[in-house]
Amino acid sequence: MNAYQVGVAAEAYAAAQFAHAGYNVLVQYGANQPQYDLVVSDGQRLRQVSVKGSQDGGWVLAASHKEAGQSYHQAVDAWAAKQSDPNTIFCFVQFKDTPALGLPRLYLATVPEISKYLKVSCGGHGYTSVRERYTWKSGKAAGTTDTIPPAWGMSPARIAALMKRGRKAPVK
Repeated sequence: MNAYQVGVAAEAYAAAQFAHAGYNVLVQYGANQPQYDLVVSDGQRLRQVSVKGSQDGGWVLAASHKEAGQSYHQAVDAWAAKQSDPNTIFCFVQFKDTPALGLPRLYLATVPEISKYLKVSCGGHGYTSVRERYTWKSGKAAGTTDTIPPAWGMSPARIAALMKRGRKAPVK
């Protein structure tokens, strides 16, 4: 798949999984809209969802915030501060090692959870990308492995827990 196809497939698959779990899904019109791609509702609460697709094992998030002389932790803080809604759910969709028409792996995390993960990455030195599973072969983190927390796995229980923190839906 090319980058465009990864994005389209990731958004569609994420929307399908939320709907399959019993949630209403609103899709923001147009590709690559800022801040979020979907809105998920349980009828009581609304949550914005930013979908990130990948076929290489990771998702670059804070690299554009890493400036000369700045630590990775500072870059992560700058990325987190730029998020317009700290309650946005990030849905990471991974196609690596997935056969054509096979099911990708999905993970759900909030901005604070992602920030914490990025800061403990690379042996605690911090990094700008979320990686599904990556073992550092050299440098200051040689021999350490970054792995997405198992709690991030998309499941009905994970969605329900994240929805509890959402904004109240408008009264009809």
